[in-house]
Amino acid sequence: MDTLDDFLISRPATGERPLAGLTVLLVEDSRFASDGFRLLCLRSGARIRRADSLGSARRHLRVYRPSVVIVDIGLPDGSGAELIAELDRARPRVPVILATSGDADEARSVAAAGADGFLPKPVERLAAFQAAILDHLPPAPGGGPRLVSDDEVHPDLVAYRDDLMHVAETLHAGDAVPGDGTVAYLTQFLTSVALSAGDTAMAEAAEAVARGAPGDGARARDLAHLTRLVDSRVAGQGPL
Repeated sequence: MDTLDDFLISRPATGERPLAGLTVLLVEDSRFASDGFRLLCLRSGARIRRADSLGSARRHLRVYRPSVVIVDIGLPDGSGAELIAELDRARPRVPVILATSGDADEARSVAAAGADGFLPKPVERLAAFQAAILDHLPPAPGGGPRLVSDDEVHPDLVAYRDDLMHVAETLHAGDAVPGDGTVAYLTQFLTSVALSAGDTAMAEAAEAVARGAPGDGARARDLAHLTRLVDSRVAGQGPL
């Protein structure tokens, strides 16, 4: 396998493309968030691969060794902190391991798991994204300043609708009320992606369900309201 020095030496980084030569593995279940990271990587010169679950990421890592791994904390098959801890223990270690989440309170727990840094969602500014990676790498060969851009990227809202379609399918699967574990995952997922997309009403509806107690009548009403809101967005009604 290539060493850290190997890929740094071969990396033709420039001020406009400071991440050229790097490969990023993004472990992220949201299509909207993934589109944002795709644009960040494209503008920065990095290659990107995506896994949408812990299982998919582990299969990928058995075949490829990325330069950077960015792990969302809330994933459909577990916590991203599990994967971060595995990556931190592995030898050779991935050069840069970053966590991302819409919940800023996760920053402390992911640091304890072994993450090199934390990217709070939404990640829109190129400067923040590039610095989060470059700060954990030695200077490029030849030294000199590593310039970063302060431009913003904006994911395609079609990807947000794709996320909502996935949620709607889960909510309506078999016309049954989803289990508490599924509801907890969906509300966390929806809160994060809705805030990133600027859909305040959706985020507030998801948070209301998350605050409720299982079996509570108010929570059932909040879940029904959330389901109607998701359905309306999928049907083309609302801010999309």
